[in-house]
Amino acid sequence: MTTSQPVILVTGVDLAPQALSMLSDYRIVYAGQQPDEQSLIQLCQQHNPVAILVRYGKINARIMNAAPALRVISKHGSGIDVIDQQAAAERDIRVASAPGANAAAVAEHAWALILACAKSVLTLDQRMRQGYWDKSTHKSVELEGRTLGLVGLGAIGGRVARIGRAFGMKVIAYDPFASSFPDECESASLDALLQQADVISLHCPLTEQTRQMINAEKLALFKPGAILVNTARGGLIDDQALLAALNNGTLAWAALDSFTTEPLAAPHIWQQVENVILSPHIGGVSDNSYVKMGTVAAGNILNALAAPLKKETPVS
Repeated sequence: MTTSQPVILVTGVDLAPQALSMLSDYRIVYAGQQPDEQSLIQLCQQHNPVAILVRYGKINARIMNAAPALRVISKHGSGIDVIDQQAAAERDIRVASAPGANAAAVAEHAWALILACAKSVLTLDQRMRQGYWDKSTHKSVELEGRTLGLVGLGAIGGRVARIGRAFGMKVIAYDPFASSFPDECESASLDALLQQADVISLHCPLTEQTRQMINAEKLALFKPGAILVNTARGGLIDDQALLAALNNGTLAWAALDSFTTEPLAAPHIWQQVENVILSPHIGGVSDNSYVKMGTVAAGNILNALAAPLKKETPVS
């Protein structure tokens, strides 16, 4: 007689083979490329998973209630703002993440966006395709000697800082939770950073304290012609305020890899804005990070499921 395998629900369409190998004792159910709340509830009701491995979408209390066997929600990455952590705690469901697993990928993507802005890569490419030769008129931004401002100095921000120093930039950072600052950067208040930096790159989590931290008031502090790059979370920026700053020349460029609402479907406010570069929240997804995030997320699930269940307090 065989017993059915317990289910792990993956909110996506795939998982690295190395991670699947680790989870071979479980049946993997994929929720699809863009799972919404109702589809996740239906899958939970159908399969009653013991774990949810979160690649895309959000996990709220209603989804948790649909899976009474659920013991752990493991994020395929570092950002757990898409999980209702309070609801999970109330249900004794462990929430885990993979901090640092995609740090190299995100840092590299942040620099790809910084360089694309500073060197007008997209504009020059488009002009060339239209038949123009702008050698005599174009001047790009030279980064050596400029100031790089980092909001958040964790695993990703630290890598971005070291690369900035390699480019000969002065690096300053705002992170009230950092216990120490590496040699390559100086500590600064947020306002001082925004006033001094030629390039500002966001690397902090989305919390109630950081939501829309880059708003009209803060954007007014930016140096004219500054570059803003966000490879963290879209909710950190007030979109309408950013749009105004791009239109009035406060910012020369912005580059966005994350958005307040995802996926970013047409029509959207950035479609006709020429001085913004967009990518579909793929900064953390590389060939190597795909494996690292998957295996760490799988390991977190195995650790949580191996832990003994909490005993219920007897009623006296």
